[in-house]
Amino acid sequence: MPGVDTGILCSNLSKGLHAAAQPLAILRASLGTEEIERMSRDELRELAASSAMHVERVCTLYSCIEQLVTTESVEPHLTPTPIVPLIVDVIDRVRRIFEDKGMSLSLRVSDTCQPVLIHNGRTVEALSIVLLIAHAVSGAPDAIELIVSHSPNDSIRVIVRNLNSQVEVLEAEASLRMDIADADIRSQMASFTWSLQPFTVQIDLPKAPPVHPS
Repeated sequence: MPGVDTGILCSNLSKGLHAAAQPLAILRASLGTEEIERMSRDELRELAASSAMHVERVCTLYSCIEQLVTTESVEPHLTPTPIVPLIVDVIDRVRRIFEDKGMSLSLRVSDTCQPVLIHNGRTVEALSIVLLIAHAVSGAPDAIELIVSHSPNDSIRVIVRNLNSQVEVLEAEASLRMDIADADIRSQMASFTWSLQPFTVQIDLPKAPPVHPS
């Protein structure tokens, strides 16, 4: 797809392969024929359980890598979309898991926002990923905020933040999923930045061109 940043893609793929190497190395070391032949039935059951966990992690990381490649290689079709109803729908899907953990999830819209030019599916996916990561790095009684406003660069800005979050680093899988959200947004000619301490994600989406009456 035109405009692909191969440097970012290669860096993300390298990160994914590095993360997958750890569980693969554990599996390779623990599934040697000689070691297995010496194991009791209980030890074999324990090995099967631990191996299943590592296999599941490899599959998850592989899925992330595959999704990164697909996102970077397929150009999305962009359509004018009201952003606030889309965000409300995403919030409604995940609100329960925040409440169950004793956290609040709120939306603040600072002004009337004109439609943005986006791919609905990728935008929903990116916002969902960001909220799920915010959930993972937060705890009761944290307040996670979504703020929608006009940005200085004539776009619509969406901020997701938890001012109480002090996580120093994301786990490998969460980091890869954040890369997917980044790719989802960048593929729409929009911008995506994030930071920890406190957890903050900023997304700037291009405004849709005004519709002139014919």
